[in-house]
Amino acid sequence: MLLTLVAALTLTADPAPAPAPKPTVTVTEAWVRLPPPGAKNTGAFMLLTNDSRADRKLVSASNPASRVTELHTHLNEGGVMKMRQVPAMDVKAGGKTELKPGSLHVMLLDLVGALKEGEAVPLRLTFDDGSTTDVKAVVKKFDPQQPH
Repeated sequence: MLLTLVAALTLTADPAPAPAPKPTVTVTEAWVRLPPPGAKNTGAFMLLTNDSRADRKLVSASNPASRVTELHTHLNEGGVMKMRQVPAMDVKAGGKTELKPGSLHVMLLDLVGALKEGEAVPLRLTFDDGSTTDVKAVVKKFDPQQPH
């Protein structure tokens, strides 16, 4: 009787949640552009490196400094550069994807307060395999002459 009860409880117990996948994409050189006074939007830039044998996609990002966070790119439409939201950013197996001004970037929309040069904005990046990576992106002035 006791064995039957133990067996029944074992079958109905909730299984332990599966551990989160280990990130296969590393993030370096993360920074956020210092917006001009009063601006409500800015961009975050970084280098994504995929050390695995499987292609990955960055599918979303979040942060506490803005109300909305989107993945964006720049497109040339009829000679005019325009930003557009993208559903994901590819990071090929064994490859690197650079998020940089005028190209792919993470857009921080509707900032909740002024950003200060030198402070760090925490970003959480989520990939298509369910893994997440937390990074601190330092706020700095954009200098087109400086490599980032």
